[in-house]
Amino acid sequence: MKKNIKIIPLGGVRENGKNLYAVEINDGIYILDCGLKYPENEMLGIDVVIPDFSYLRQNKDKIVGVFLSHGHADAIGALPYFLSEFDVPVFGSQFTIDLAKFFIEQNDSKNKFNNFNVINEKSEIIFDDVTVTFFKTTHSVPDSMGIVLSTEQGQIVYTGDFKFDQTVKQEYATNYAALTEVGSKGVLALLSDSGNADDPYPTVSELKIERYIYDLFQYHDSRIIIASNSANILRIQQVVNAAHKVGRKIFLDGKDLSKILDIAIKSKKLVLPSDDIFVSPKELKKVDPEKLVILETDKMGEPVKAIQRMANQQAKYINIEKGDLVLIATTPSHAMETVIAKTRDMVYRADAEVKMISDDLNASSDASGEDLQLMLNLLKPKYLIPVQGEYRMLDAHAKLAEEVGISKDDIFMLSKGDVLSYDGENMHLSDSVDAGNTMIDGIGVGDIGNIVLRDRKLLSDDGIFIVVVTINRRKKTIIAKPKITSRGFVYVKSNKELMNKASEIVSNAIQLNLDNKEFDWGHLKQDVREKISHFLFDKTHRRPVILPVIMEVNQHRRKKHTNSSKTTNDKK
Repeated sequence: MKKNIKIIPLGGVRENGKNLYAVEINDGIYILDCGLKYPENEMLGIDVVIPDFSYLRQNKDKIVGVFLSHGHADAIGALPYFLSEFDVPVFGSQFTIDLAKFFIEQNDSKNKFNNFNVINEKSEIIFDDVTVTFFKTTHSVPDSMGIVLSTEQGQIVYTGDFKFDQTVKQEYATNYAALTEVGSKGVLALLSDSGNADDPYPTVSELKIERYIYDLFQYHDSRIIIASNSANILRIQQVVNAAHKVGRKIFLDGKDLSKILDIAIKSKKLVLPSDDIFVSPKELKKVDPEKLVILETDKMGEPVKAIQRMANQQAKYINIEKGDLVLIATTPSHAMETVIAKTRDMVYRADAEVKMISDDLNASSDASGEDLQLMLNLLKPKYLIPVQGEYRMLDAHAKLAEEVGISKDDIFMLSKGDVLSYDGENMHLSDSVDAGNTMIDGIGVGDIGNIVLRDRKLLSDDGIFIVVVTINRRKKTIIAKPKITSRGFVYVKSNKELMNKASEIVSNAIQLNLDNKEFDWGHLKQDVREKISHFLFDKTHRRPVILPVIMEVNQHRRKKHTNSSKTTNDKK
């Protein structure tokens, strides 16, 4: 029997986040991670973006399970939406599963899914024709795992987010022996993290980052506000350790942060040097500014928006004051550079100081170029599929692979939905599947598409222009002068001449349509829209959204009911 393997990225390639890789081996589909990404600036109003599950819906009966690499949103964030449709087992380390349950509870409290399976680096899950094993990796969250699918054709390895760091504590340490053993058995294909591949410099060790934080805490003589991703447990541990050493207390600001840290503390992934390191809101005023650290995050772990609120004096508990030091301890993506620059400006306007770890140290929780090449030399894959990064990162990863001897023909830079097939002899691109973006807006899942986003973009650029008219189609007359309302286009009171002329154009367009023997509602609205659009662009060089609202008076009045029988009064 011929054995077939297909590797299909449904997210996570040519983008940051939203990792989901479907590996189809014979009649089974093994899903590696199920993450989300945060929207880009042009995705107006969108909360998060998740992968398109269309292909998985079409092959629902083939899904064997979901295998998670780590507990960040880019790996587990789409699980609440996935598990509302698919009842398949989920596998992950204890801390990853704990965080996955938290995500599901936050996003879908009614979801009673409970088919979670805890694994560790010694676990071996045996299916009919595939054996799944795991190896420990170093990342900013503990219990991160690489995943190995062992088949008759060879091993398919997924690194998840990783880096190499010789200074991290044991719970974060990479198992180099396990990696060497995987490499010795022969790796057919490697799906490897590319999130930092375009950085030509080695990343600094976590030990140096901890010393950097300690020095800031020791020499700053006022409050320190730390902006960190809520799931970056390694960074939070460093903050806790430094605060304890210099005698500072920590105030946690953010519900998600408190809950995630509770999970980390209970599972002993976050070690507290003292029981009273944290202070409550009631105790804040009792702590001297030079003895206080505020650990700040926002919903879904995003700290930057929280810092903006604090700088604008809009936060619930603590606002930024003169003398404060704001330390942005997260490494933002390139897409966030403008937002970060704006945030820094806001902090300085509040008469405080702001620092970023990345200003002084080349810090990252993803593999550097040297790390990627070391992974390639340890595993010696036949084929490389760079994943987890925008195109330039995938391209940089491919060039690094060529430097260590991997042929360009054996490196596949995939797009979402590409189907990479292995027929037992060669790996090649075959067909493709649907793999767009599913956008989440409030409780709506997938009901926002490109057309809606385009309309939102138009509304944000040039506003809306609403025309309301009432007509009598039977008499072919306009009952009242068109009423025009504008929002985000021009200030109406200062542009009366423009509005009057627009009203005249609308009236003429409607009257022409009323006089036409072949009256059509669709043609009428389109005619009004086009004539007004041309006029407004000619006068203002703007293109607002034109919304004609045309109402018709009731043409068929109900006749007064009369009784045909005569009524007579009896005279006596």
